Amino acid sequence: MRKNQTPQEVVLWARLRGVQLGFKFKRQHSIGPYILDFYCPDKKLAIELDGSQHIKNKEYDQERSSYLLVLGINTVRFWNREIDGNIKEVLQKIQDCLGFPSH
Repeated sequence: MRKNQTPQEVVLWARLRGVQLGFKFKRQHSIGPYILDFYCPDKKLAIELDGSQHIKNKEYDQERSSYLLVLGINTVRFWNREIDGNIKEVLQKIQDCLGFPSH
């Protein structure tokens, strides 16, 4: 588990913490051998933020997503640049995954 969040994790966590999107999220949540960046237990939704290191880790990321899917957990991934460039669109996609679009 990392103690220091990336700047993008700080930005997204500020929007997810508590129940701002209608559901509680956990940060740095452990499931099996993996630590999820953010997790909504009520909706079984994992949110992962990817930096440039993930370009070379596609197989690992796919293996991780497959493992979670077997447990009924869907994973949505965002590039750090998406958080930096359009947080509103990221939040809309998360709300869509939670089952209700916002306007």
